Amino acid sequence: MRSLVDVQKRLLPDILPVMQKRYEILKYIRLMQPIGRRNLSISLGQSERILRTEVQFLKDQKLIDAGIAGMTITKDGAFVLNQLEDIIKEISGLNVLENELKEKLQIKDVIVVAGDSDQFPWVKKELGRACVKRIKSSLTGNNIVAVNGGTTLADIAEMMTPDPKNKEILFVPGRGGLGEQVENQANTICAKMAERASGNYRLLHVPDVVSNETYQTMINEPSIREVLELIKSSSIVIHGIGDAITMAERRKTAPDDVKKIIDGNAVAEAFGYYFNEDGRVVHKVQTIGLQLEDLANVEHVIAVAGGASKAMAIQAYLKQAHDTLLITDEGAAKELIRG
Repeated sequence: MRSLVDVQKRLLPDILPVMQKRYEILKYIRLMQPIGRRNLSISLGQSERILRTEVQFLKDQKLIDAGIAGMTITKDGAFVLNQLEDIIKEISGLNVLENELKEKLQIKDVIVVAGDSDQFPWVKKELGRACVKRIKSSLTGNNIVAVNGGTTLADIAEMMTPDPKNKEILFVPGRGGLGEQVENQANTICAKMAERASGNYRLLHVPDVVSNETYQTMINEPSIREVLELIKSSSIVIHGIGDAITMAERRKTAPDDVKKIIDGNAVAEAFGYYFNEDGRVVHKVQTIGLQLEDLANVEHVIAVAGGASKAMAIQAYLKQAHDTLLITDEGAAKELIRG
């Protein structure tokens, strides 16, 4: 494919920018449909006059439909997008970025999507779409998918669709979450993913953080123990990577523990563990659900985190998680390469 792209650049240098522009328009319509032309113009930073011509072309090619509610992508449009995806990654250099990042971080695999979610919120949807695609490619016979809480996972749930091969999927929350905002709780995300994937789910009705005494009591409850056994049997785990201080504040962490996190120079958080820049655990909160050591028994561990501001947290966490697949965006990837 590399040689074909190089030939196209030399013989038809004008065609590649046009193809990229139309690809971006189609991609954004797919993510945000239905969407009006004015909102599309603002989001893509293109004038309505230029966009009008491109939209008309895409309509003439029957790649999009335009109705009262706004523009939507057609079945043919979705097919074209899927066919172009690898070519566009090659042209834009995302493939090179993925390989460089995989080598630098020394991890299992890397997927990079275009954009920076710090600047453009729609990039989170693209992260979610990439994650859903990888989940589907990892499904086997019977599958248990554990999902953690957080805003990134909530975006992934929005992009979930049924598996075309109708493989059975059971979704379970990776941890407790009562006390967080409802939409960001693992239980809520788990149920939404199951609904959108036409799968099944089990919930874990326990707090995110508990005392040692409460922990021992709760894990011995038969109903909780049954769900915990399912969680620890997961074939796929999906989680985010948080900024340490942001996560401590979100959890309403006790002042003494916040001091411990700050004094330990923690920059990342995942699964209730706080990591410094070297990837060393400097603090851990007692959570019910997946523990770091459980990941060694999981076939597919997928970490999803984007935005240039997350680069330090991503790098710190992955220093001790080499069997992880990272799904990130261009903003974070370029910052990681520079770092």
